[in-house]
Amino acid sequence: MFKRVFKQVSLGVALSAAVFAVQAADVTGAGASFPYPIYAKWASDYKAATNNAVNYQSIGSGGGQQQIIAKTVDFGASDDPMKAADLEKNGLLQFPAVIGGTVAVVNIDGVEPGKMKLSGKVLGDIFLGKIKKWDDAAIKALNPDVKLPSADIIVVHRSDGSGTTFGWTNYLSKVSPEWKAQVGEGKAVKWPTGQGGKGNEGVAAYVGQLKNSIGYVEYAYAKQNKLAWTQLQNKDGKFVQPEQKAFAAAAANADWKSAPGMGVVLTDEPGADSWPVTAATFILIHKSQDKPAQGKAVLDFFDWTFKNGAKSAEAMDYVPLPEAVTKEIRAAWGEVKSADGKAVWK
Repeated sequence: MFKRVFKQVSLGVALSAAVFAVQAADVTGAGASFPYPIYAKWASDYKAATNNAVNYQSIGSGGGQQQIIAKTVDFGASDDPMKAADLEKNGLLQFPAVIGGTVAVVNIDGVEPGKMKLSGKVLGDIFLGKIKKWDDAAIKALNPDVKLPSADIIVVHRSDGSGTTFGWTNYLSKVSPEWKAQVGEGKAVKWPTGQGGKGNEGVAAYVGQLKNSIGYVEYAYAKQNKLAWTQLQNKDGKFVQPEQKAFAAAAANADWKSAPGMGVVLTDEPGADSWPVTAATFILIHKSQDKPAQGKAVLDFFDWTFKNGAKSAEAMDYVPLPEAVTKEIRAAWGEVKSADGKAVWK
């Protein structure tokens, strides 16, 4: 079981030198908190199955990108796909690992998970600070059967460079012209209002503690922290609940081949069942490996997750990648080579 608030902890147990030399290969990674729950589960299962440890720290997508560029970890993780020019500049290969959804979470007395409805426009106005109270007419119009207090709205956002923030602000930029003009999108933005928490963990903790607050977190954090998520109105005008099938619907028409580094953005996708803030999360690894055994160990781990991790991903409301996509990913792994030009994974 995961603790109430996910912590930045190491996910592997150090092995004795003798065992390591014979069998185990420790891998280090850092970055996005969005996929941390499933990476933790996969790492635990992988350790049990292979005796190989994967040590992953949830530090935010910005930190993950910085650490892999600096070569202080074996792989980086980011929910904000790196642009083609930056991949080329830093000699990195990027590939998706899993798909999930970001949800709005609230702490309002009497409001249960999935009961409140919010539209993109109303969300944009809340995060802009234009809608200041929970009983604002625009919120009441969407929720005639929900008892809303005449209380100030406390906005909670990320304080660190975050791929979850990229997805959230990318979505708000698509549904709110005013948000796009005044704030825009990115891993870090100048927030018009609210207070910041570090990681999905920090935002979940603040919303859990602060009455009349609203924030955004990956769905697994909402469930594990027993937070009340909201329905959202999607591009087709339907109010939908965040769940695995809604994330899968948003990703159904993703064009992985055309996006540089397979960096597909899945916000505000069409479809009656689509969750509007769906996202893939990505792995970054150097194409030229100073330590080819470590590079191979990273790819071995993700190969194992593609083969064996689908059920656990689904159980935690993530969406496993389709087999056709994982086949493309494995083909791209041929670009990861040792200093002598040999592919490290075959």
